[in-house]
Amino acid sequence: MKILGMDTSTLMTTVAITDDQKLLGEYSLSVDMSHSEMLVPMIKSTLDGLKIDIDDIDLFTISIGPGSFTGLRIALSTAKGFAIAKNKPIIGVSTLEALAYNICSESYIVPMIDARRERVFSGIYKWNGNILKVVKQDDALDIAEYFNYLNENYDKLFLNGNGSIAYRDLIEEILGDKAIFAPFNLNSIRASSICEIAYERFKNGLIDDVDNLKPVYLRESQAERQFSKGE
Repeated sequence: MKILGMDTSTLMTTVAITDDQKLLGEYSLSVDMSHSEMLVPMIKSTLDGLKIDIDDIDLFTISIGPGSFTGLRIALSTAKGFAIAKNKPIIGVSTLEALAYNICSESYIVPMIDARRERVFSGIYKWNGNILKVVKQDDALDIAEYFNYLNENYDKLFLNGNGSIAYRDLIEEILGDKAIFAPFNLNSIRASSICEIAYERFKNGLIDDVDNLKPVYLRESQAERQFSKGE
C-alpha cells in the first residue's frame, strides 16, 4: 500500500511516500515561500524522483492540526482534492501526535507547537509497546500554567517541537532536570510519521469521511478574535 503524506501546519513543508512500512522518499523544506507555492511542486518532485504516478497512491494522509490556520487548510484541501479526484481514502492525523511520533522513549512525550501570545499547542503522549497512547488531549495552553502543571505531575518529560525551543529558558527554569529536550532534527513534523500513523489506522479500518474532514484549530483565528471584540 502506497501512502502519500503531507504537512503544512508549521513553517516546514514536508511530503513523504511510504509503501506499507517502508519509507520510499521524504522531502522537507523550511523556506521563505508560502505553502501554496511549495506543496504541489514538492509532491510532483517526490513522485517523479520515485518514478511513480499519483494514480499509484492508495491512501492520502495529512496532519489536521493544531497549527497554522492557513497552512492546515492548504494541505487539507490538496489532499482532499487528490482523494476525491482519484477516489481514494483519506486519513487525518493530529499534528501533535505526529510530532510525538518522532520520539522513541520510555518517558512521557510532550510535543509543543508555539501558538504565540505565550501559549502553546500541546498534549502528552506515552508509548505502550508499539502503540503511542494519548495521556493528555491536545489543547491550547498558557505556558506558565502548563509548565507548572507538568512540574507538579511528572518526574521525567521528553519535549520536542518549536514550542519547546521558543520557551526553553522558562521550561528549564520551572522543570529543571525533569525536562529532556529533543535533538534539533526531531523538532519538526515529518510526513513519514504521518504516513506511519495513517497506515496503522487504515489496518484497523479507521478511515475518515473526505467530506467531513476538517482542520482542528483549538483556538479562534485572529479575524474571529477581532470580530468577537467588535473590532
